Amino acid sequence: MKQKAPKESTHVDELEEQVVEYLNHHPDFFANHPELLGKIEIPHESGVAVSLIERQVEALRSQLQESQQKLSKLLEVARTNDQLQDRMHRLTLELIDAATFEEVLNALEDELHDDFKADAVELRLFSASHIDEHLDETLSGQTDTFEQFFSQNQPICGKLDQDQLDYIFGTEGDRIASTALIPLKSEGVLGLLAIGSCDADRFAPHHGTEFLTRLGEIISRTLQAVSLPGI
Repeated sequence: MKQKAPKESTHVDELEEQVVEYLNHHPDFFANHPELLGKIEIPHESGVAVSLIERQVEALRSQLQESQQKLSKLLEVARTNDQLQDRMHRLTLELIDAATFEEVLNALEDELHDDFKADAVELRLFSASHIDEHLDETLSGQTDTFEQFFSQNQPICGKLDQDQLDYIFGTEGDRIASTALIPLKSEGVLGLLAIGSCDADRFAPHHGTEFLTRLGEIISRTLQAVSLPGI
């Protein structure tokens, strides 16, 4: 019975490890020996052998493409934020010029519909001393969400129950697929601003609410300065 020839794989593996270790400790090796870059060939996925420098160029090109895609996304976010700031500025100026409660409503309707492409805009104000009774009568068991909403004093985004949509948007509630709810709370002011969209993805729960928080603060302060019926 013939004995099998001793395998050389172990020896080859050891040599490879030594080469890898050497190159790790001498990263300038190929800079000192550039003639080797064109001679070393690496199998490509297509089956065609390419030189090391070609493989490096391909890798760099892939990295550049990925970086360009990330940069494009960052630029798009920056443009969106700039546009949002411009719209916020215009709305703020309109609210500053509003001298009555009706003018505040008109400014919100016009700016949110035109600049922010809202499909529905509703402002609801409550008497702080009668809010629990008012919501009980209106929502019939749907008060938990609103009580939590006012206690946390933070905007929320997403899909509301149909009873809540009907209460806020009336007959338009049937076509609203997503809503941004903004609490309005300051001295003498308690209410909410609802911005509705027919697009279910327009106001999603994972969306940031920093802009909505600022908007709520501006509107609350504006309402303080005008005549508020029923407050």
